Amino acid sequence: MKVLITGMTGMIGTHIAAACKQQGHETFGIARNSAESRLKALPDPNLFRCDVTDRDQLASVISKIRPDLIFHFAAQAFNGISWECEELTHRTNIWGTLNLLNCAKEFVPHAKILLPCSSTEYGDFNEEDCPLKEEQPLKPITPYGVSKRTVEALGYQYFANYKIKIYLPRLFIHVGTGHPPTTAIQSFARQLALVSRNLQEPVLRVGNLDTARDFIDVRDGVAAMMLLLDKGQPGVPVNICNNELVSIQWVLDTLIKISGLSVDVVVDPHLFRPSDEKILLGDNSRIRQLGWKRQYSIEATLRAIYEDWLSRI
Repeated sequence: MKVLITGMTGMIGTHIAAACKQQGHETFGIARNSAESRLKALPDPNLFRCDVTDRDQLASVISKIRPDLIFHFAAQAFNGISWECEELTHRTNIWGTLNLLNCAKEFVPHAKILLPCSSTEYGDFNEEDCPLKEEQPLKPITPYGVSKRTVEALGYQYFANYKIKIYLPRLFIHVGTGHPPTTAIQSFARQLALVSRNLQEPVLRVGNLDTARDFIDVRDGVAAMMLLLDKGQPGVPVNICNNELVSIQWVLDTLIKISGLSVDVVVDPHLFRPSDEKILLGDNSRIRQLGWKRQYSIEATLRAIYEDWLSRI
């Protein structure tokens, strides 16, 4: 089987690529030219430089490879950053997806396509609605959430009208090694690693600690997505989450404990977002019904992330 992964040099993309190669699939990837350092770190003759917002460039790659399975992870993937680059978020996520779907329809209409959607699509909900089921009304309130709601709608449009086998996992917050410091967990771990290496004063700058999230280890998330492709139904959204609420304060305290450091914590109002859900908890019944089981505890994930930043620093 031929597999194409857009955004293959990203955190989830690299784990997807490893899983596909382990299963013996001929695996190809796409990365933007701007991912220069990642391209050098992951030399691969099957990795193409391509921007998904360039339809002609994307069509050239897909028509050449003719994949049987496409994972579409090329995106502006950060909810917080989307406030600062709203136009880029919509152009990359929406137009990039539209380009991919049109190219697939033209060149590989029988291929399976996995379109990662997002828990940010739920947006404006009441705490008593949690854990959130897939039937919950979608009311995204961030630029990233709006872009991902559109991605899911496009996926369903192409499934319903052109019978393309499109799978729609709604990813809750995936965490793991190899991620940039643009999320709370990665920022905390990176700052602690800098303190450990005497490259930063023992002071951590943090944002809003009064929230709680449903975190999932990227390795568990990838296993869930592979299972969805094998046993799930196209066109049906499926939450990929742990159905476990973890507070950001607990995450910070646990990372500090793992590091063994004594630090001062300073709350920086500049790190707050314009809107931030108090809690975000998903119902994972659908993926569990397919036979998925969690393998990694949040503590194990946090330890791996901290050790990863120590090596990267």
